[in-house]
Amino acid sequence: MAENLIVTAQESGERIDALLAREDLVRSRSAAAKLLEAGLVTLRGESVRKNYKAAAGDVFTVSLPDAAPAKAIAQAIALDVVYEDGDVIVVNKPRGLVVHPAPGHPDGTLVNALLAHCGDSLSGVGGELRPGIVHRIDKDTSGLIIAAKNDRAHEALSAQLKDRTLSRVYDAVCHGGFHADEGTVDAPIGRDPRNRQRMAVTDKNSRPAVTHWQVLTRYAKHTYIRCRLETGRTHQIRVHMAYTGHPLLGDTVYGGRRDKGLDTQCLHARGLKFIHPATGKPVELWTELPDWFDEVLGKLGPAV
Repeated sequence: MAENLIVTAQESGERIDALLAREDLVRSRSAAAKLLEAGLVTLRGESVRKNYKAAAGDVFTVSLPDAAPAKAIAQAIALDVVYEDGDVIVVNKPRGLVVHPAPGHPDGTLVNALLAHCGDSLSGVGGELRPGIVHRIDKDTSGLIIAAKNDRAHEALSAQLKDRTLSRVYDAVCHGGFHADEGTVDAPIGRDPRNRQRMAVTDKNSRPAVTHWQVLTRYAKHTYIRCRLETGRTHQIRVHMAYTGHPLLGDTVYGGRRDKGLDTQCLHARGLKFIHPATGKPVELWTELPDWFDEVLGKLGPAV
């Protein structure tokens, strides 16, 4: 839901976060700050900072997210289960499926499906809207994602994410050709200071991010690569590949073109390796490329 806020002469010079709170568009100034940080308050199509001082006649568009449910509910949604035991479950998520309920996506998510499949046997570490969820992948990224069935397993897997012993491997198609056969992008990622709805390589309010990549197949205008995440920042592969000048095919947010009949970024979580939280033994899982990914590769022409 979007609301317009028109600044009067009496309100001129007031900070936008204070103005939003005083106009009762949000519950508090801190809630206003969160909206601003998420890029949900715009002026003439551009997001604004929380310390922006409004001028008379300014017309702000405030996108108010739908209220999220207090608790996720079980829904019978088909799951492609790759591995499951009493401690963990690994699912091959289709693209288009949101991982957990959030404003704008109150249900119909992977969490809702997991609740129907696992019943009450999901960890509570992530809270009532994210039971079992150890890590996330984008709505429009397909592939392997792991969930924990109890708190002990969740804490062990989270520790592996932190110490980088939980390995995640992705396949992607990028624009252009790479000079080398493999390499590493070591560049910090944070909110894009020019567009708070995107991430970017930046030194401001960022966190370290490392992506290792290798070329699998070269085509005339594209390259099929495999990426291994050393860290797990939001949109990391998409941001890092765009930073190198090779945005993902279909990723219009970070500079790719929507072509080859693809309506989302060409990215698939192909492999997952972790130490089993109960047995201490290594588990390595791989999934085949989805049909849509194979179809894209088939349209790129012969390998070069």
